[in-house]
Amino acid sequence: GQYLVQLLERRLDNVVFRLGFGESRNQARQFVTHGHVTVNGRKMDIPSAILKAGDVITWKDSAKQKEFVKARMTGGPRQAVPKWLSLDQAAMEGKVLGLPQPEDSDVKMDTRLIVEFYTR
Repeated sequence: GQYLVQLLERRLDNVVFRLGFGESRNQARQFVTHGHVTVNGRKMDIPSAILKAGDVITWKDSAKQKEFVKARMTGGPRQAVPKWLSLDQAAMEGKVLGLPQPEDSDVKMDTRLIVEFYTR
C-alpha cells in the first residue's frame, strides 16, 4: 500500500502540482500534456511519468516568458512544498530530493483497504 502511494505521489503531473506550478492537478496535467514542462532538460509530455530522486523539473524556456507562468512563480508557493521536493522560485525549477512517505500525501487513504481489495 505504501508503494502505491509513493508511485502516485511521484507522477509528473502530481509533482508539478505539488511544486505549485499548477493551481490544481488538472491544470498541472494540462501543462505537462501541452509540453510546457521539462524533466532533466528534456521536454516531457507524459503526465503519468514516474520521477526518481535527482530529477529536475522546470518550465520550458518558451513557457517561462508567458504571463501565466510568471504569475504562478511570483509571490511564493500557494501551498507548502513537501520535504521530498525542493523549489527554487528564482530559477523556476523544482527537484526531487528523495522518495515520498505516506504521511507526505495530501490525500488521506487507508492503504490497507486497497491492498485487501486487490488480494481477493
